[in-house]
This record gives sequence, structure tokens and C-alpha cells, in this order.
Amino acid sequence: MSMKTTAVAAIGALAASIAAPAFAQENWTMTTVWPASLELIEMDRKFVELANLLTGDALAIELFDGGTLVPAGEVFGAVESGTVQAGADWPGYWAGRDTAFSPLATHASLFNAVDYVNWIQQWGGFEIYNEIYGQYGMVYLPYGVTNNESGFRTNTPIETTDDLQGMRLRLSGLEQGRLLTQLGGSQVSMAGGEIYQALERGVIDGSEFSTPNVDWSAGFQQVTTHWSTPGWHQSSSIFGVMINKASWDALSEETQAQLRVAADATMLWSLAFTERRSNEAYAQFQEAGVEITRLDDATLATIQEMANATIEEVACENPNSARVYLSQVAYLNDYANWRDASAPFNLGRTPVGPDMDVLAACAEQ
Repeated sequence: MSMKTTAVAAIGALAASIAAPAFAQENWTMTTVWPASLELIEMDRKFVELANLLTGDALAIELFDGGTLVPAGEVFGAVESGTVQAGADWPGYWAGRDTAFSPLATHASLFNAVDYVNWIQQWGGFEIYNEIYGQYGMVYLPYGVTNNESGFRTNTPIETTDDLQGMRLRLSGLEQGRLLTQLGGSQVSMAGGEIYQALERGVIDGSEFSTPNVDWSAGFQQVTTHWSTPGWHQSSSIFGVMINKASWDALSEETQAQLRVAADATMLWSLAFTERRSNEAYAQFQEAGVEITRLDDATLATIQEMANATIEEVACENPNSARVYLSQVAYLNDYANWRDASAPFNLGRTPVGPDMDVLAACAEQ
């Protein structure tokens, strides 16, 4: 073949490659634990929107609403097995596999939303998520955060903890359930999509679920008349995406970095979005005639003491859980120096949390 022929062939090949349509190198199926009817799914949609925008032709993610591919409780297993490449979650749903997932999701009367963001971004939290999820062959990108949940929704008022006596309440969380039992109530576990009917039929006496806007989207104003605030049982919550490790490893480092950027951007968006929507929903509940009461500060201080003891008890049953809590309480104690010095202009309160020495001893087991 002559040099001229070779040059022509090379030019032709280059022209063909430029003219060829761009195909995604990877196509991912992603599902979520949230049905389309619950506003929590908006965080998943925002992440997928940003991820697809940032990764361009390298990756295309298709999101399926919760329940359309697998039931919510099976999303973890679907990602672990590689049936789907990614699954959006709230880590607390997997506490039955390892209680360490509980503090990765929420706390009873401890972190606020910015505490979670600080801890994840600058105090080693991101690495801990991936240590725990990594034990199940997954990479985890936290990308959603909300401040405290609404509180309990009932048809009789809860004005003091005495009013919890004998009440059957839908409540998520191992620590939260034990704390409720100490306060005289009983925990009933059920998926978010089942709560409305359970309240309507009187199967439960009340329920917590999420922030005011999500509770409104669930229709709780139609089946309850009273709302007890604040949501001490979940002072903040984290959401994110579980990614099958083999699927993650198949991506380029650039695409992996772009997904992390999409997660960080979604995290910031989620905080502002849910606070605005919660504020709007609070007014909607008022307009709907729901009676709203707030526990007094002395009661909340007592609950804080009880929560600390419960956290220490649960943490000392599992070194993984103790290590998570130890890192989180170490952050609180460290950040307290600046937060307290700049009060009241800094980010919320410094809670008097569990005993670090207790957690440290249990983490070493």
C-alpha cells in the first residue's frame, strides 16, 4: 500500500469516527426505595439529572420509581448482587444487616443537617460510609440531607411524654424504638407506603415518617388531626445511592469524580429544597386545621439524656456501630470549640452527646 493510500485511509477512518454517533460507554439501571408519590424521590431525580449531565457520553443512568423493579426492602440485595447497578436509599433501612447503618442514616436527638454535611465532608464520614457499605460490595455516595423530621402524627394530642403511654406508633430505627419503649409507647415497623392505610384503619395510634413536605405528600393531613413537634427521634437524615462495586470499578476515574460532584451538588440542593418545602408544608398543615403542639425544652433535655444512654447501649452491641458513633461524637466535641464561641450566629446547638470513652471502649471489641 502506498503512503498516499495509507494517508487517505487514515483520513477516512478519522472522518468516520467523527461522524459516528456518540454512544454511552455504560448504561446503568437505578431504582429507589421511594415510590413516585413521596417527595423524597425528588432527591434521587435531581442526582440522576446532574449525573447524566456531568458524565455526558460516558454514562447514562435510567431511574425507576420505587416498587417498579423490586420491592423497597429488596433494593439493597439487588445492588449487592448486581441485578441493578445502583439503588437510592435511606441507610437506616438496612440496620437489620448491621446496626452501624442506623447512625449513618439518622440520630435520636443528635446531629442536625449541617452536622452530617460537616462530618461527611471534613471529619471522615465519607470514608466510614464506604467502609460499612464496602463490606457488602458497594460504593456509597451520600447525596441528600434533611433537618429534623416532623414528629408524631396522631388523632389525640401528645403534649408531654406521658401521653405516649400505651401508644402504638409507627417508628423507624433501632435506637428510636428502644427509646420509645422506655417512654411507654410501642414501636410498629412498616414501609412508608403502608402508613396512610394503617392510620386510616386504626391499626396504629400514630406515626412519624419524614419532613413536613413529605408527610403532606403522603396525605397524613387526611387521616390525623394532631401533630407533636419537634422530631426528636430523627434530628436529621441522610440519603444516598448504593453502587455495585464492580459497576463502579468499570467507570473511568473521571466519570467516578463526576458522580461525586453530582452527589455533592445534590446534597446542597436537597438541604435548601427540603427546608423551603417543609416551611410551605407547615403552613398547609395549619390551614388544614391540624393542631400543632411542641414538647417543652425540659422534656427535650430529658429525652436527650435517655437517647445518649440508648445510643451507648446499642453501640456497645456492635463494634461497627460503636466506630461510627465514636467518629460522630468526636466531631461534635471537636467542632464545639468554634460553634460555641460563635453562638448564636453559628450552626445550631452543640448537643451533650454520648460518652466518648464508652464508645471508644466498645469500638475496640
